[in-house]
Parts: sequence; structure tokens; C-alpha cells
Amino acid sequence: MMLTLGPISIPVPAVMGILNVTPDSFSDGGHFDNLHIALRQAATMAEGGASLIDIGGESTRPGAASVAEQEELDRIIPVIEAVRSVTDVPISVDTSKAGVMREAVAAGATMINDVAALRGEDALLAAAELQVPVCLMHMQGEPRTMQESPRYDNVVVDVAAFLEERIAACVEAGISEDLVVVDPGFGFGKTHVHNVELLANLRQLRVRNRPVMVGVSRKSTLGKLTQREVDERLPASVAAAVVAVMNGATIIRAHDVQATVDALKVAQAVIEASE
Repeated sequence: MMLTLGPISIPVPAVMGILNVTPDSFSDGGHFDNLHIALRQAATMAEGGASLIDIGGESTRPGAASVAEQEELDRIIPVIEAVRSVTDVPISVDTSKAGVMREAVAAGATMINDVAALRGEDALLAAAELQVPVCLMHMQGEPRTMQESPRYDNVVVDVAAFLEERIAACVEAGISEDLVVVDPGFGFGKTHVHNVELLANLRQLRVRNRPVMVGVSRKSTLGKLTQREVDERLPASVAAAVVAVMNGATIIRAHDVQATVDALKVAQAVIEASE
């Protein structure tokens, strides 16, 4: 089974490989901020079965400071151009800035992954102009403060309502629903209990029947559950990916691509056998 998002066609479920070209991301900050190393990692992810490669130049970990637009561009544009030259795997740009969206798509990106759900200045306008697939993520607060005291009346209902509102804003701006993916935003203004509740109730977050992307790879909730450090969370990350797909997720955003792809092949076979 395939999912078509405008110019992109990917298998279901799909794995989006994470390529952070930042010095301060929570798990791999500083690992891939050299062009040659980033390119090698992108090739590894493509060989491992990534259906998308998500390139980001600004950390959104809890407590992260913002990055100037030009600095973000300087980090990601050479990487996007280089990755585009060596693989046909679609590239997603992880950004909330309208200017970065425009430059990244011009350089070869074919999807926008925005943790702010196109609420930044001119972001909605830029996405409407570009007409590429967009992922709208829920975040309570902003990266610098989002984990200080997250509260919800009902986290599943509240997140679903937010995603519904943002899809409506996209449609009003001229972006087709068919281009939209939604992301509950695990770890973005949520407690560990909130994250588990969202993972257990993903089907309720398929707002307007849009595909759901889940990004829980190596995150602190997995550390809380397993008492493992960041670099020891591969088994937990893969388990969470399988649970997410069994509960209705379409795209899994992951650091460890090959292990996640293999696990999801098993999950999908079981899903298909039970239909």
C-alpha cells in the first residue's frame, strides 16, 4: 500500500530518517553538522529503507534557543543540495521559518515538517505558495519553556482539536487537505503520562482522516519507562514505533532507520493478515 502526498509517494508505513545538522539536538547534536558526515548518514538511511529524510538546522529540544534564519540556512542548504544529488529519497525540511521553507524547497526539499504547525510569521503563506506536503505538529508553548508545566483538560481531545484547527487554517489558505500530515508532538509540551496517552489513542488523532506521523525515537519518555540513557534507547524506540503503527500511525520519524524499517515490516504483515 502506498500513500500519495502531492509529488511524494511513499509506502505505508513509512520511516522518516532524522538528520539533524545542529550542534545541540538532544540525541545527535554535533554528530552530523559536517557536510561529508551528514551526506554519509543520509546515504546510510537511504540504504536502510528510509522513505523520507528530514533535515533540520535548528534544535527543538526542551530549553533550546532559537537560531537566526541565515544561520539555519547556512546549515541546511548545502546538505539538502548534496543529499538531493546522491539519492531520490524525498527530503523534508524541519523548520518553522517561511524564508527557510522557500529556500529549502528551491534547493530540493519536497516536504515541510513544522513543529509550530505553520503558525510562524508568513509560514502559512509560504506553504500555500510552495504547494508541497506539510506536517503540522502540536506543541504547547515553545521549545525554551514547553516542558516547564504542560497541562491539558484531556490531552487527546485537546491535541485533536488543535490539529483540526490547523488543517482548517491550511485549507483556508489554499493548501489541499491531501497535502497534510499531522503529528501529535510527543515530548513537545507533554508529560510522560501525556505521551503514553497519545500513543495509546493515535486513532483519535487521525483528524479528517489525515496520516499521522509519530516522532518518539530516543525521547525522554522512553528513558523514563526503561531507565536507559539516550544512546541506549534503540529497543524502546523500535517498540514504540511498532505500537504506533499498530495503533494507526502512517509515518515514523526515527534516528535508527534500518532497525525501525525491519520492525515495521513485521508489524505491517500482522496488520494485513488481520484485515
